[in-house]
Amino acid sequence: MCQHRRIVFAWFSLQPSVPEWIGFGVGWAAGWLACWRPRPLPAVAAGAETRHAVAVIIPARNEATVIATVVGGLRAGPGDEVLVVDDHSTDATGAVAARAGARVLSAPDLPTGWLGKPHACRAGVDATAAPLLVFLDADVHPPPDLLDRLAAAVQIHPDGLVSVQPAHRPLGPAEQLSLPFNVVALMGSGATAAGSARPAATLAFGPVLACTRARYEAVGGHGHESVRSAVAEDLALGRRFGSVRLHTGRPDVWFRMFPGGWRGVVDGWTKHIAIGAARGRWWLTALVVAWVWSQAAGWMISPWFGLAALGQLAVFARRAGRFSPVAVVLGPVLMLVFTAVVLRSGFLAVTGRRVAWKGRAVQPR
Repeated sequence: MCQHRRIVFAWFSLQPSVPEWIGFGVGWAAGWLACWRPRPLPAVAAGAETRHAVAVIIPARNEATVIATVVGGLRAGPGDEVLVVDDHSTDATGAVAARAGARVLSAPDLPTGWLGKPHACRAGVDATAAPLLVFLDADVHPPPDLLDRLAAAVQIHPDGLVSVQPAHRPLGPAEQLSLPFNVVALMGSGATAAGSARPAATLAFGPVLACTRARYEAVGGHGHESVRSAVAEDLALGRRFGSVRLHTGRPDVWFRMFPGGWRGVVDGWTKHIAIGAARGRWWLTALVVAWVWSQAAGWMISPWFGLAALGQLAVFARRAGRFSPVAVVLGPVLMLVFTAVVLRSGFLAVTGRRVAWKGRAVQPR
């Protein structure tokens, strides 16, 4: 027992070498550069001029438990259209959406070469007429003025795609596994990167998207051949636009991702994470890799490095959502899960294998 205590005490008294200080310091600093500060969607100034009408398109497949929240949370203005495209749900998604006040469209049969979500989005565009388009995922919790704020942002950037990554509000224990994924998504996109002037990105977050109908049609929208069959249709659409204005969801745009347990978390991130890493800017990817290394290796080098990594992760967890302190403390374990899912996603993408998602087999490519 005494020998064991001496070993533990010696470990906590360990003095890192200069190379270890440099290695950890680079990764730790990279994290701050990549997740410098959140950039929420600006509020609309009081007395702002009347905006254009908005067509809100919500693709939904088996979302009966959440669809009323997104529909009922929106404050629609004159001429606005709120359309839920029921993508062959086997639950009461369409009925619940109609009771909440949305117009419901049953998605046509899925044509060859299309995936479900792009097809539902395209069907929604064809069934609406408003000059501004907003695409919302069914699990988004919107503030009442979200449409006003998105319309104002699109007015400033009429040729671009406005994108918001909602803050994640996990409820079940398995959902806490998403902590490193949510932080890395913000980092890799550039939405939280340091710098007073944020350049236009080409990565987009699918839960909240807004653009003009004219620009959407000009780039081909969800019907473009590079988008219609893409698992990560948001990333593909962002590439078509070429200019994406990114925002973070805190403090008032939320969602709950993958409530179906740990398998839903793993499969959900598997279909996206490797694609996002491959399409991000190289310097952002380098910052992310350095930060993940510092988080995973900090405890193995020095307890002081581990505590520094822990404190940093706690800050980033607040920027990405509302995660449990337990998830933060288990950060090194979550980083191992993160690494395993990234490797799985990359393997499936390279080998052409598929992952099950909402009753359909999709290929992360």
